Amino acid sequence: MDNYAPYMQRVLDLAAKGISRVSPNPMVGCVLVHQHRIIGEGWHREYGGPHAEVNAINSVVEKGLLGECTLYVNLEPCSHYGKTPPCADLIISSGIKKVVIANQDPNPKVAGQGIARMRQQGIEVQVGVLEEKGNFLNRRFFTFHKQHRPYILLKWAETSDGYIARGNYDSKWISNQCSRQLVHLYRASEDAVMVGRSTAYYDDPALTVRHWHGPNPIRIVLDPDLKLSSTLKLFDGKVHTLCYNTVKNESCHGFEFIKVSEVQTLPEIWEDLYQREVQSVLVEGGAYLLKSIIDQGLWDEARVFTAPTSFGSGIDSPTIPTSCHDSRMICGDQLNIYYNPNASD
Repeated sequence: MDNYAPYMQRVLDLAAKGISRVSPNPMVGCVLVHQHRIIGEGWHREYGGPHAEVNAINSVVEKGLLGECTLYVNLEPCSHYGKTPPCADLIISSGIKKVVIANQDPNPKVAGQGIARMRQQGIEVQVGVLEEKGNFLNRRFFTFHKQHRPYILLKWAETSDGYIARGNYDSKWISNQCSRQLVHLYRASEDAVMVGRSTAYYDDPALTVRHWHGPNPIRIVLDPDLKLSSTLKLFDGKVHTLCYNTVKNESCHGFEFIKVSEVQTLPEIWEDLYQREVQSVLVEGGAYLLKSIIDQGLWDEARVFTAPTSFGSGIDSPTIPTSCHDSRMICGDQLNIYYNPNASD
C-alpha cells in the first residue's frame, strides 16, 4: 500500500482544486498510472460538469494503454445517473483492470455499489489508501451524509486580552487586513455563512466575498422576533438569505423567513439546512451565538484569529474546550485551528 500513497497524494492534491466549485458534490481527483508513470489526470472542476474519472480518462493520449493502467481516485466511482453517467461504467468500458480508492462513498445512492459493480466485472479494487486524508479533505461531504447535518465551522477574531468586541459591541477591526482577506476565502469555500441578531444589528455585515475570487455563500441570520431592520445589508436581495425566526414563513425578493419552534434550538436549524442540501456553515458571530454552539457541542471546526491589540475591557470571546490542533501567523495575527473531538457523537 505504501507504493500507492504517492499517487493517491497527487489525487488528493488535484481534488482540492475543486473547493468552492463542486458542492454539493465531493471534491474528487483521479490519476492513471502506467508502468509507474502518470499518463492521465483530472479532477471534478465544477458542479454539473464531468467527474474526475471522465477528465482523467479523456486526458490520456494513448487510449490503448488504459487496459494496462491503474486508476487512482479518492472517492468511490459513482454507480448512478445524476447530472452525468456512472463513472463505474466508464471505467469498466475503458478496459481498466485495477482501481485504487481512498474512501467509499457515504452517499446512499452509491455506498459501495460502484465498487461492487467494478469487482463484478473482474476489476481489482483496493480501498483505504490514505483514507484519513481523504476523510479530512471531504469532511463537509462526509459529515453531511453520515450525520445528516451541515459541517459547522466557527470563526472569530479576538484581542490579545481575550475580547471579541468592545462593551458597545464594536468589533471593527480587530484582525488585520490579511486575516480579513483570508476570511473571504473561507466564505467562498463554504455553502453558507451565519450570524446572530446582535452581529447583524451592530456590524451590518454584507457577508459576501469581496476580497477573494469565488461564489458568495448563502447568508443566514437568526432573528427570533424579527426585530432587525429591512434596510440592513443582509436584506438587500443581492445574495440568497435565510432568516430563522419564531414568527412566520415567507419568501420574497431573494430572502426567506423560516419559522422554527425556537431559534436557539440549533439542531432544528441544522435539520432544515440539511434538507436544503447546505453542506457547510461558517458561523461568524456574535459571541452569544458562538458560545451557544460551543456549549451545545454543535460544532466541528473553529478558526480563531488573535490580534496583538488589546481592549482592556469588553465582551469576552468564546472558549474552546479542546486543545489547538494547528497554529500559524497571518501578518502578525495568530490563527489557531481547533477540531471538535466529539463532533461525531
